[in-house]
Amino acid sequence: MMRALDSEVHDAVFETIRGLLPDRPEHPLGCHRPRIDDLVCLRGLLIRLVTGASWETVEFLMGYTVSDTTLRSRRDEWIDAGVFDQLLEQALAAYDRIIGLDPTHVTIDGSEHFAPCGGEGTAAGPKTHGRLGWKWCAGVDADGIPIGWVIDGANRQDYRLLQPTLNAITAHPVTARIGTLHLDRGFGYKSLPDRLADYTIGDVNVIPRNQPGQGRIQLVGFGRRWVAERTHSWFTNYGQIQRNTDRRATHRHAALCLATVFLITARLIDHRNTNYRPIR
Repeated sequence: MMRALDSEVHDAVFETIRGLLPDRPEHPLGCHRPRIDDLVCLRGLLIRLVTGASWETVEFLMGYTVSDTTLRSRRDEWIDAGVFDQLLEQALAAYDRIIGLDPTHVTIDGSEHFAPCGGEGTAAGPKTHGRLGWKWCAGVDADGIPIGWVIDGANRQDYRLLQPTLNAITAHPVTARIGTLHLDRGFGYKSLPDRLADYTIGDVNVIPRNQPGQGRIQLVGFGRRWVAERTHSWFTNYGQIQRNTDRRATHRHAALCLATVFLITARLIDHRNTNYRPIR
């Protein structure tokens, strides 16, 4: 999270996003108030992403240089223009070109969190103790880089999100072929081979489900799940993601895109400065 506040990291993201922002012509009569600079609005989105503060609080933290209404409308304008998705695609492409995405081991896992304001894509889930929540089911490569996800309500079972997540992962040419797919026992149904039949996967490592009267089973080959859990912890370091107050799924998706871009940008800067190699 704190790396997103590092000027070296967010300045690189700001510079990249400038080329993706849609052009907005000036009013022909020149009678409107000057448009708030995009960089100012992006800083407001960063503050909200990191702290999870309300829009009114972000307006105060920015010294009232931009209104909360302008921040929300600019965010929606960029979502409609596909800015956050394009930014994510550019970040993944840069990471693959410089360090290399590693689909030899791909781990898929879900994580659910509170969404107290409700809205679309929220529901009361088992881990949110009857309160409204949302979840993402994400796939990560061998180094923990998020390469595809889907979002839904906290009550949605991970197994139902498996195929949509795989569709998001295999949409990228680099990750279309998966070496070994690692899943926890929540995916260990008899129908799993049928659901994976349409994907190019070398091997599947899934923790077996307990059967009635079986007792405890030995966990063999469990070693890759921690990679996805670590990525979940990276995401939940951001206040807006951990306790989300957005009411639209597109807003939550944009937050995940922006968090992933900051993660990748920090990795690339570390690689440049110290020849950093991820833990495998």
